[in-house]
Amino acid sequence: MKVNIKKLLLNLALPLAVGGLSALISGGMGDYKVMNQPPLSPPGWVFPIVWTILYLLMGYAAYRVSVSGGDPEQIRKAQRVYWAQLALNFLWSPVFFGLEWYLIAFFILIAMWVLIYITMNRFSQLDKLAGDLLIPYLLWVTFAGYLNFGVFLLN
Repeated sequence: MKVNIKKLLLNLALPLAVGGLSALISGGMGDYKVMNQPPLSPPGWVFPIVWTILYLLMGYAAYRVSVSGGDPEQIRKAQRVYWAQLALNFLWSPVFFGLEWYLIAFFILIAMWVLIYITMNRFSQLDKLAGDLLIPYLLWVTFAGYLNFGVFLLN
């Protein structure tokens, strides 16, 4: 597969920008240290590292789908679900950290999980690797759901 550098860089940059803007709007993780947290909660420095990796995997998966040569309508449908889950991803941090609406943030994560799962399936139909690249994201959001609900119960 010939690499389209512009398209690749755009697909990598967009989820990183969405995540960065969301963190900026939410005010960051300042209160994370003082929250009552469930067991297995990682230290705060882990989150930006993990999210950066996940955003890059998402972007590369989206790139692979965009250049897959598959049916254009299938690609558009897959991309719409991808963007919908990314919109919920953007929304989660301001709701959780900024507004401290932990239960609403948990429901956002549930909806996001469903959309990630659908995205994985649609991406896999167009490019198996693209779907597989979203597995770590789905697993992390599952773990994030546990942490989010734990924070809701404990705070």
